[in-house]
Amino acid sequence: MDSLFDSSPVTADAVGSASSSVPAGGPLAARQRPRSLAEFVGQQHLLSEGSALRTAIESGHPHSMILYGPPGSGKTTLARLVSVHAQAPFEELSAVNAGKAEVRAVLERARHRRENAPTAVPAVFFLDEIHRFNKAQQDQLLPAVEEGLVVLVGATTENPYFEVNSALLSRTQVYELEQLKAEDLKGLLRRATGDDACAGVSISSEVLDFLATRAGGDARAALNALEVACETAQLSGDGEVTLTDAEDALQRRAIRYDKAGDQHYDYISAWIKSTRGSDPDASLYYLAAMLEGGEDPRFIVRRMVIFASEDVGNADPGALSVAVAAAQAVEHVGLPEAQYALAQAAIYLSLAPKSNAAKVAIGAAREHIRSSGAGAPPASLRSAAYPGAGALGRGRGYDYPHDSPGHVNAQEHLPSGAEHLRFYRPDDAEAQLADRLERVRRARGREG
Repeated sequence: MDSLFDSSPVTADAVGSASSSVPAGGPLAARQRPRSLAEFVGQQHLLSEGSALRTAIESGHPHSMILYGPPGSGKTTLARLVSVHAQAPFEELSAVNAGKAEVRAVLERARHRRENAPTAVPAVFFLDEIHRFNKAQQDQLLPAVEEGLVVLVGATTENPYFEVNSALLSRTQVYELEQLKAEDLKGLLRRATGDDACAGVSISSEVLDFLATRAGGDARAALNALEVACETAQLSGDGEVTLTDAEDALQRRAIRYDKAGDQHYDYISAWIKSTRGSDPDASLYYLAAMLEGGEDPRFIVRRMVIFASEDVGNADPGALSVAVAAAQAVEHVGLPEAQYALAQAAIYLSLAPKSNAAKVAIGAAREHIRSSGAGAPPASLRSAAYPGAGALGRGRGYDYPHDSPGHVNAQEHLPSGAEHLRFYRPDDAEAQLADRLERVRRARGREG
């Protein structure tokens, strides 16, 4: 099932309590399941003090809800905590293998409990993968939810607004859970090292960092991998969980990447130089290495926006639009989906024609200002939008370019004494702009 920690489902013959203990031989992930909100990690946007969801859970008077989020983000754990705080029976089914008969049995038990104890707390009915139910199966839940026979907690990895009936959505509150952060997972892993599963072996911070970073925000995957790695180390007799053990357990290679150290700068430098060199394969390679290493995508996309102007410039003005759109995707979509926008931008920037003329031009202009100061604009170009400006001669003699042939006039725009300055020199990647500039300067009676 799709939950923070797997556990045996509650069957029709054994309705359980969400706080039921896990057998000693059960999976590490199940044994480490948080048993209180204090132990729960992540999802602070939903569970901060005074939030609606936290208040509902702690008060023991929960409402029906849909928990929407990636695998291992805590959906089942939250459902169990709802039951624990409400001191309510806990019913659990998975829509993958349950049908109308199983749901009917849950609802019949709930109705029987109410008939025998009218003041009893409604059972918490946790339905995993609720999006797998068709419309008729979802409709079966409506009366029970509407009359408060059960508190429905549905869990799904799919957008419920596309997959869950609007009638059921209107009777529930949707909460979106986020992928767990690496620091959240590391805290879970560090706590789990005290379990018997890891007895007799040492586990370095490097191993915990690897598992936390490379588990993709999935607590269950991280804990399962830790358990396998510890077992490997115990059987080998080495007394230490090595990075190789962790790699083998998680079936992923460790990425030597330190976001606060040399790799942070080395990999972005390699990405910039590869992209500047019009090598999309190398650009994607270093982009992938940074993403796999847990680099902040906002850091990467900021460099893309800079690159679009610094290294592509007006050789392809569309490059800046692509990079800015990628930045918006990172902010509005986030990982993992934003990786596609980043890859698209990396490929586009790699294959775009290159020009650093804009970079050179602004550098030359600023250097001149720093060394010589900024001269006053000609009076004809200065603002005439305030009372008394005319008396000072502001704006007098301005030649409106649109009144001239080709919309180009011969008026001087640079300050007195600076008429000779030329900062922008188009390179061969900006041939069209170079031709345009030559025509403009010729029309204005200038050379070079």
